[in-house]
Amino acid sequence: MANINDFKARLKGGGARANQFKVTLPFPGYSAVGGETSTLAFLCNATSIPGQNLTAVPVNFRGRPIKIAGDRTIASWSVTCYNDTNFRLRDAFERWQNGINNMTDNEGLTNPADYQVDAFVDHLDRNGNTIKPYTLRGLFPTDIGAIGLSYDTTDEIETFEVTFEYQYFETRTTT
Repeated sequence: MANINDFKARLKGGGARANQFKVTLPFPGYSAVGGETSTLAFLCNATSIPGQNLTAVPVNFRGRPIKIAGDRTIASWSVTCYNDTNFRLRDAFERWQNGINNMTDNEGLTNPADYQVDAFVDHLDRNGNTIKPYTLRGLFPTDIGAIGLSYDTTDEIETFEVTFEYQYFETRTTT
């Protein structure tokens, strides 16, 4: 019969903690003025490990659907960032999107290699060591969220969310 000691023995490292992570995102050269990558590593206060889905394709055989594995789809990925008073991150994300599609003339970069980067999400242990790395390949921002302003908001630092699309991700398995 299982007991609490069996449970604790299987929960290696005391369990993975959702608040132990680091995001590293190199901005394309045209959108960076310096320091954005290291600033994001500190001011990113929320994100997620990328999600994925394998669709099922129903194929009918004599009136009964048989499910066959279909294509893999990858969900969008987002980060929530604290906003500092110089808007360093917000400005960098806006420059990045403006390079892809300029607001004033609807022109922009057409070669994906010019605006897509690889991003890294490292799930950390309590000592800051990476326990599970993820590399998101070919990433670019599709949505820079609004920042709500209100006289009623006190004792809070502004945050904003940025949503990205990417081609696929890579990770290594842990043992």
